[in-house]
Amino acid sequence: MSIKVYGIKNCNTMKKTFDFLGEKGVEYDFIDYKKQKPSAPLLEGFLEKTELNSLVNKKGMTYRKMTDEQKIDLEKQETALPILIENSSMIKRPVIVYTDGSLSLGFDAEEIEGKLK
Repeated sequence: MSIKVYGIKNCNTMKKTFDFLGEKGVEYDFIDYKKQKPSAPLLEGFLEKTELNSLVNKKGMTYRKMTDEQKIDLEKQETALPILIENSSMIKRPVIVYTDGSLSLGFDAEEIEGKLK
């Protein structure tokens, strides 16, 4: 089984991730949120391993354009999941799921390399 990389193809952070994995010779399956919307079960699986606050990308334009009420909805899983499914660019990128079931959020070369061993 290879690792799974979730994100959006045309994202600079994703490009760094792809380059890094390619340099390391790591095989991976890429799941593009723009072609395959994240499902509630997928996001719930991520949230079994990380906190909601860590999963939400608060640095992106989509988040910054939200109303204060919408931002409050992103603080509770039951109201956040529908928002993240419809606005997948608000999910931190990449989400990498490793063969042991663990995951990492964002591009951190040292963390990724450590989990690949």
